[in-house]
Amino acid sequence: MVGKVTIIDHPLVQHKLTLMRQVETHTQDFRRLLKEISMLLAYEVTRDLPLKYEVIQTPLTTTKAPMLAADRKMVIVSILRAGQGLLDGMLELIPTAKVGHIGLYREPSTLVAVEYYFKLPEEIDQRDLLVVDPMLATGNSAVAAVDRLKETHPTSIKFVCLLASPEGIEHFHEQHPDVPIYTAAIDEGLDEHGYIMPGLGDAGDRLYGTK
Repeated sequence: MVGKVTIIDHPLVQHKLTLMRQVETHTQDFRRLLKEISMLLAYEVTRDLPLKYEVIQTPLTTTKAPMLAADRKMVIVSILRAGQGLLDGMLELIPTAKVGHIGLYREPSTLVAVEYYFKLPEEIDQRDLLVVDPMLATGNSAVAAVDRLKETHPTSIKFVCLLASPEGIEHFHEQHPDVPIYTAAIDEGLDEHGYIMPGLGDAGDRLYGTK
């Protein structure tokens, strides 16, 4: 089974992504741009949310109008630490969503994802999950995160990132072909250190000014 990848190529997304890639973009601008892009990504990722029709009163008359179905509950799961940059913008658009966190770091010599934190809201088996992390590089962290989340039996899972590598997509969908990926761009590939090229550097460091 071949997994689904959706590239969100809206002009505003692509323009803001280009600004984020530039080495001269400072931390405060990088943070603002990531928040803005995450709102646009959330708009596209939630396009298939179910609607129901309710009778409402306008200033002139009553009418049936669409509203989000209340029985579809959403959780945004941030892969720490860089996932927080996507989470903040998405919560602006979906303020009723609950939030989960998975702490993972990449072991430098093996690039294997090591978990150090895991916290989710209750009743995950009744919720749709959006898993967010700016970079899908080797795919190891994304695979490890979804492995853990599937143990909780959520209603559905989508993975949302800013950039993806072909290697990361292939590895992720070898393990989780049923989980769709949403990304703003698929870059050329990985360098010898497992970084996406041309990429934008370390998203966490640029987001928080730690390097």
